[in-house]
Amino acid sequence: MKYLLVIGDGMADDPIAALGGRTPLQYANIPVMDRLASAGVLGSVMTIPEGMQAGSDTAILSIFGCDPREYFSGRAPLEAAAKGIKLAPGDIAYRCNMITIEDGDIPFEKKKILSHSAGAISGEESDTLVSDLFSTPAFKEAAEEAKGKIYLGSSFRHIFIQKEQKNSRIKLTPPHDHIDEPLGQHLPKGNDSAAVLKNLIHMSHEILNDHPVNVKRREAGKLPANCIWFWAQGTAVELPDFTEKYGKTGSVISAVPLCHGIGVLIGLEKVFVEGATGELNTNYEGKVDAAIKALQTNDFATIHIEAPDECTHNGDIKGKLQAIEWIDSRILAPLLDKMKESKSDFRLLLMSDHRTLTSTRGHDSGPVPYVLYDSRVDRKTGKRFSEAEAENGEFIPAATELMDLLFNK
Repeated sequence: MKYLLVIGDGMADDPIAALGGRTPLQYANIPVMDRLASAGVLGSVMTIPEGMQAGSDTAILSIFGCDPREYFSGRAPLEAAAKGIKLAPGDIAYRCNMITIEDGDIPFEKKKILSHSAGAISGEESDTLVSDLFSTPAFKEAAEEAKGKIYLGSSFRHIFIQKEQKNSRIKLTPPHDHIDEPLGQHLPKGNDSAAVLKNLIHMSHEILNDHPVNVKRREAGKLPANCIWFWAQGTAVELPDFTEKYGKTGSVISAVPLCHGIGVLIGLEKVFVEGATGELNTNYEGKVDAAIKALQTNDFATIHIEAPDECTHNGDIKGKLQAIEWIDSRILAPLLDKMKESKSDFRLLLMSDHRTLTSTRGHDSGPVPYVLYDSRVDRKTGKRFSEAEAENGEFIPAATELMDLLFNK
């Protein structure tokens, strides 16, 4: 028996007026998801524990059986683990996004956040900008005084590590939750470290705004990466071993460091796929091939697709619909065909990790749909894969139960 987990990041949503009062899952053409929903067990699950912030960090920890209330110390340490960065006691890791704030002769704190990813900036451009920023004498001196070091992420995401810091009372804000809002009210606050980070953010804008890379991006009609943003702070964390807990070996296939980091910390193999970007245009077929290859030596494989979430943050409804339809046609359809060709019995869990709302362009902690499919069974319920139909199915109050269900324990 083989086992598969397919996560369409942020697929779940609320009804949208522009889609005739339907959600993207209800509106999209997803015959394979609907076939799985009809044949399998369809239901809804709470992936975010009550009182915790909605995000892939807490959601995917829950899905892999790690209760965030016990194990979550912040998103950045999970991404640091994916890069092989070991945090010492007293170290704090931060996610360092390249973001876009509006141009114009406006006071810095009144400028609006336009993009949490600098318009999905390429890894090469992003690395160049951050390398130049941290090499600029004034900024380098400020970062060193803060006992900070940057680790390049080759995307809009980088990791910033501070030595000998206190994590208490600092308040940092996810930039994707505050698109088109003035940045001043969301700058770091709460303790002395917050003041240091706030200064670095302000300095970054002064240095990056007219950088040659950003001049070229504006000339090409692209958003500039004219500011950095610290958030998702946390300290070192240890997670329970997946194979010891469930008796299964496995791998994680994703373009997102967070997913690889969680995988590394629970003892799963991280798999990189050439051309996988975390955006709408990614190597869907390569992820399927990687999963099939991984299952030749492992019991379990996870395929994570970031595109629906990123499209929603960018306010791109058409992109979100396209991402969902490509998960259906370019992930699930060939995956099922290849599993059939292998003549292996398998169980597959398909789900969204959290809701990402078109109305707010941010995350939401409401229940998400899941379907648990067994290749040996066809229930023929005629149900379709959507939030509404899932809420009439089997409800799971905590996503930490999902792996036991997938493995039929």
